[in-house]
Amino acid sequence: MSSDVKVNEIEVQLLELGKSPQDNGLLELIVSRPDLGERQVLEQAELNAEFGLLGDNWLTRGSRHTDDGSSNPAVQITLMNRRVIQAIEPDRDRWPLAGDQLFVDFDLSADNLPAGQRIRIGSVVLEISQEPHTGCKKFNERFGSEATRLVNSPAGRQQRRRGVNARVIQPGTVTVGDAIIKIDSTV
Repeated sequence: MSSDVKVNEIEVQLLELGKSPQDNGLLELIVSRPDLGERQVLEQAELNAEFGLLGDNWLTRGSRHTDDGSSNPAVQITLMNRRVIQAIEPDRDRWPLAGDQLFVDFDLSADNLPAGQRIRIGSVVLEISQEPHTGCKKFNERFGSEATRLVNSPAGRQQRRRGVNARVIQPGTVTVGDAIIKIDSTV
């Protein structure tokens, strides 16, 4: 099967799944990454501005994109649209391998959530980051070059098919099933 055929199959699946809501979404899956290569699916999680998702390795892992190797607050929390990951990987048990912490049924496109836009999930407020979230080597190894090509295409980047980065503005608790709403950025 050619890679173009596989990309087209994923796009057809996305069309069949329909569009995610732009204003009132849903948190469908929470994943903690306690250590490299480890995933823990949670029903509920605490998020705060210092540590991100408690129990996740974001702070201790650091970043190769900061001058001193410290964690980048702009990429503290990652969200991925569940319809996109479902089109790429129908087996929900494999979704945590994407490396994102929050899987949502919500329109993550740049048009709907520009950098600086805030959203509320449970008692938490997140601010969408300017930092792009793209398909990397690990995503490619886990889901294939076709999926990576789809999420990194110009349309994929505009629609943020690979997801979006955010930082915690207001700490609190998120629970699977929580509503997601856009809020005014003057919380």
